[in-house]
Amino acid sequence: MGVVKQIKKQAVVAEQAAARTADAFVADQMKSLAEAFRAQADTIKKQKKQKKKK
Repeated sequence: MGVVKQIKKQAVVAEQAAARTADAFVADQMKSLAEAFRAQADTIKKQKKQKKKK
């Protein structure tokens, strides 16, 4: 399994944890973490595409 796919799975898990928790602060943190994971995955994917173009 690729790195990008693993990071995206972590984002899904973080969102699920945010939905399950009763604490609003923790839910917000988990949502932010999921967004960060997705941004990281997108960045890695873009870098791979740039390397292939060269």
